[in-house]
Amino acid sequence: MMRSSVIRASKCSASIIPSTATRQAARVPRAASIVCAQQQQTRSAHAISNPTLASIEKRWEDMPPQEQADLWMSLRDRMKVDWKELTLQEKKAAYYIAFGPHGPRRPPPADEGRKVFLMTTAVVGAAIAVFSATRLLANPQRPHTMTKEWQEASEEYLKAQGSEPITGYKGMLVQSPPGKKDE
Repeated sequence: MMRSSVIRASKCSASIIPSTATRQAARVPRAASIVCAQQQQTRSAHAISNPTLASIEKRWEDMPPQEQADLWMSLRDRMKVDWKELTLQEKKAAYYIAFGPHGPRRPPPADEGRKVFLMTTAVVGAAIAVFSATRLLANPQRPHTMTKEWQEASEEYLKAQGSEPITGYKGMLVQSPPGKKDE
């Protein structure tokens, strides 16, 4: 009995040795590797303590990332065994960590819609105010290039230059009513 457990332990440790030559020399039979896996699984299948999982919903966001990762890994290892062996606390914690309202699944604050509406209204109102102030302070006269005489002269110049050599310039610039001649 003693000899078989020593051989089993040595075979388990031989499967962990990183050297290829050592692994080939040790040649662990498949049955022995299954026994090693079962031994390791029973070691990691112990229940997580209740104080660790108590009120995890309230503490999860405040836990350091390393502690969160450690807890999740231990829960993940624990979930590899039969789920009937899991405690109710472990099932609740696993569900909360996987699907709970934290991180990107956290619901928005209650007054977020109101804040978005008020900020949008303020930005649109500021844009209207800047536009109105610009229009009030702008020169009320139209530019001199918008008079009918200027546009007709521009058309004559474009026709003389032959601006559209294929179809010929048909004249489309005149769009203003006649303006004052003294401008």
